Amino acid sequence: MAVILIHTTTRTLEASAFDLQSYSWTLFLNQISRFAVPLFFIISGLVLELSAKEESYRTFFKRRFIKIFVPFVIWSLFYYYLVYNQNHDSLLKVFLTGNASYQLYFIPTLCIYYLLFPLLHKKYKIISNKFFLAFLGLSQIALQSYDYYIKDLDFSDPIRIVLMSYLFFVIGIIAARNIEKINSFVKKQKIMLTIFSIASGIFVFWEGRSRFLSTGNYLSYYSQWRPSVLIYTILVGLFFYYIFEYLSKKTSVISKFSTHSFFVFFVHVAVLELMWTYLGNKVFVLLNGSLFGKLIFDPIFFTIVALVSFLIARFIHKIPKSGRLLG
Repeated sequence: MAVILIHTTTRTLEASAFDLQSYSWTLFLNQISRFAVPLFFIISGLVLELSAKEESYRTFFKRRFIKIFVPFVIWSLFYYYLVYNQNHDSLLKVFLTGNASYQLYFIPTLCIYYLLFPLLHKKYKIISNKFFLAFLGLSQIALQSYDYYIKDLDFSDPIRIVLMSYLFFVIGIIAARNIEKINSFVKKQKIMLTIFSIASGIFVFWEGRSRFLSTGNYLSYYSQWRPSVLIYTILVGLFFYYIFEYLSKKTSVISKFSTHSFFVFFVHVAVLELMWTYLGNKVFVLLNGSLFGKLIFDPIFFTIVALVSFLIARFIHKIPKSGRLLG
């Protein structure tokens, strides 16, 4: 859902010619959703470690990696030939970089983490050592700080994304073996977690806005690989863990959303493009002139794209084995 909100609000900001002063509400929604991909890496590490078995590398590859890679290839072909067919990169480069569509960019990085996971799992004692963790944390902050505040790291994707995000995946692995400690922590610190999550989210918004206004570089707010987002992601992750473990009822609705979410991640950009072409741009022009219009446009646009994407996912998943191929 956060990924969808990032992309719908980004389309609004592009349509406004990056007028962040007039579209601060849109930017706020965009920035508080920036935990999406970093938290996805944390969850990926956590789930892999929780379900880890003593098995051969080949068995792991077939059991886990293929579930990610096959839908990625199919959707890359879909976007490459049908949606963004002006892409001049070769198919090989598209698969390696994930640039068939802009939401696919981190899947090659995730595939690298899947390939590395068996080694990280075996070397858990090393990666969980407090001194090694301190080194990982400091080096990650240093790399993100250099990339965000000084100069872009001169590496191509997916290597660049790996350098910007390895700490998140390791945190997920370690969290899986410390669930009881996390349970105790979030129950005791739920109020502080709420306060600090809100405060850090506001800071991420302020930072992105102020740096864009001073530099004119849209990556100032578009980047999620910055130290402030790192801290925000960890806080929000703990906050959501408390919300979903202790406050939310585990209903079938949540289960269905979860079942469809990977397909929705792949399809929502195509839905977004259709909705924007035939409806969104016209509504944007209509509501652009008033403050109230600017306030309601993004929630409406987001809701339509999310709802249509989930409805398509629910329909497609009724086809046997479609989930294996399409997510």
